[in-house]
Amino acid sequence: MELMHLKRWITALTALPFVIFLICKGRKEFAVLAGIVCFLALCEYFRIVFNSRGKAISGLILVLGLFMGECMIWAAYRNAVDLISGLIAFNLILSALFSLTQFKSDPFILENTAKQIQGITYIPLLLSFLVLIRNGSDGIAWIFLILFVVFGGDIGAFYAGTYLGRHKLCPSVSPGKTVEGSVGGFAANVCMGSIFKIFFLPALPWGPCILFFLCAGAAGQVGDLFESEFKRFSGVKDSGFILPGHGGILDRIDALLFAAPIAYFFKEYICK
Repeated sequence: MELMHLKRWITALTALPFVIFLICKGRKEFAVLAGIVCFLALCEYFRIVFNSRGKAISGLILVLGLFMGECMIWAAYRNAVDLISGLIAFNLILSALFSLTQFKSDPFILENTAKQIQGITYIPLLLSFLVLIRNGSDGIAWIFLILFVVFGGDIGAFYAGTYLGRHKLCPSVSPGKTVEGSVGGFAANVCMGSIFKIFFLPALPWGPCILFFLCAGAAGQVGDLFESEFKRFSGVKDSGFILPGHGGILDRIDALLFAAPIAYFFKEYICK
């Protein structure tokens, strides 16, 4: 257990300066970071959901998904929100057309096509909200606020669950998650978000901010469990191995993905 904790901290401290640099450098650099994360996370998602239960899917539909994902990140960088929705529709149409050509010889093609479409909605669409946030006013501060809230909650839940956890939260999906860990996560969400707000976004109203911290924390926990459903069903422990102590990229951003649209909504419409 101690070795795993050490690996988590070493990986986090090693990656942190690189992430901070790209967030602060500029909109383009952040979009490039989001594009890289999108590509890696989609690859991990495909590895999880396309397993031995069904016939191997054609590489063409996977390439289409990866290409559309990068196009959606680019559209977000250009602030072309309408184009993002258009790309989702275009991916659906092309995937459906491809499934028609394969249905006779591959009975699993419809299921596999649905998994690809789900992946496009799950990863690049939700990541696009982070790019849109970075493009807006106080974008850098809001990106760091989201990271503080989500990753702070993740750390709080991890350690509260490790040392205080007694009651299972959702054992059918993730046996390691506990109610005590969840409560510790919420406490860390509010604590970390409040500290950041005081120093970097003091003009924001407290009421909506506290609500945002709790909503983002709840969305993050749902996102964490949602990814665990995929891994549980497919018999996979981690989405990948690129981050020692953390697993894969998708393991690291699963909570962040679900918190991103919540943050965008609060930033644009509530925390004024």
